[in-house]
Amino acid sequence: MTTESVFTGLKVLDASTYIAGPAAATVLSDFGADVIKIEPPGQGDPQRRLSFVPPSPQAQANYGWHLANRNKRGMVIDLKSPATTEILKRLVEWADVVITNFPHGTREKLHLGYEEVASWNPRVVYADITGFGDAGPDAGQPGFDLTAYWSRSGLLASTRDAGAPPTVPVWGSGDYTSAIAIYAAIATALYHRERTGQGASVGTSLLATGVWATGTLMAGALASGTPFELHDRNAPVNALTNPYRTADGRWFMLATSSVHWPRLTRAIGHPELLEDPRFADIEALVKNAAVVSELLDTEFRSRPFAHWKDVLHRERITYSLIQTPEEAAQDPQLRANDIVVPLEGVAGLEETVNSPVNLRGVTKVPAKRAPELGEHTDEILAEMGFGPTEIAQLRTQGAIPGAPEEEAAEEAA
Repeated sequence: MTTESVFTGLKVLDASTYIAGPAAATVLSDFGADVIKIEPPGQGDPQRRLSFVPPSPQAQANYGWHLANRNKRGMVIDLKSPATTEILKRLVEWADVVITNFPHGTREKLHLGYEEVASWNPRVVYADITGFGDAGPDAGQPGFDLTAYWSRSGLLASTRDAGAPPTVPVWGSGDYTSAIAIYAAIATALYHRERTGQGASVGTSLLATGVWATGTLMAGALASGTPFELHDRNAPVNALTNPYRTADGRWFMLATSSVHWPRLTRAIGHPELLEDPRFADIEALVKNAAVVSELLDTEFRSRPFAHWKDVLHRERITYSLIQTPEEAAQDPQLRANDIVVPLEGVAGLEETVNSPVNLRGVTKVPAKRAPELGEHTDEILAEMGFGPTEIAQLRTQGAIPGAPEEEAAEEAA
């Protein structure tokens, strides 16, 4: 049974590699788009191997590949082969959307530059992502989320405690965030095409989305604001927004304000603090933040998290347990809101992460496994009008790999 959704009938050519471009195509597939992913011969998209590279969690299933490439059809073509140009041209003519992340210069050599793609299909929405943007001295510099999104943007320098060196953030997090930006750009361009009939070239960069994520601090810097020192939980600027540890070793993030100071004093069992002039107003709380932090540290360490969960909830104080990914994966809130959804067809992997874009009342396509390398090559070529003789010739010319049985025989030899 085919699930009808927002983008049912939309045709997408995913000519990108890990992670942001393919993940953006996956969001489109979640809403019914027919996505064809093209990969190079040999080992295909490098993301096929990322789940098995430290520090990725060790597991039998290739969870990262299915996360960013579910619900797609896959084919292998050698974009470096002159015989491949006609395949690519027909795919572009078929597509409503083309996504790529090849660097400028390389994409033109592979016949994936916007001018050539648009000449084949003027209505196409052409979406790309770069590390550092289309212009400027570093436009051609390779970029990953760790470098362009996290490091160059100012985000990584700001997400550490005073005295601590920069650390390695959760890799891929900038890519998946940027994927939503690419998806938004594509959706905007599709609306533009609906109104005007014209295609468009859209995109973003890891640097742009990293700076957007650092937006408050970046806007402050643009305003010549004086930055605060890096966070020190023992002497914070604001003790009411600070992590604290409980008697049973659990950490939680307190995120409240001076308006709720009376509630917090009740929660910790010290309502008399309301009469203490050191904590009389927001200015006093800021001036005596180190005292407040020490006081809260002592109280929160005196009882287990279960106690604080109860009293903070009762007083409607904003907080959250700081969960590990393993704990979050078992959090019932994720399944109640379809943040984690069933995945069909993968041994050892029954669930995956849903994309965060939702239209209430609109059903997403159920998540099914990502394609095997070149799984649908012949099927797609036939759809594009290539007959059996032409497909055989394309194999001879090296545009596509040999038939599966031929490759198996070569590997066994």
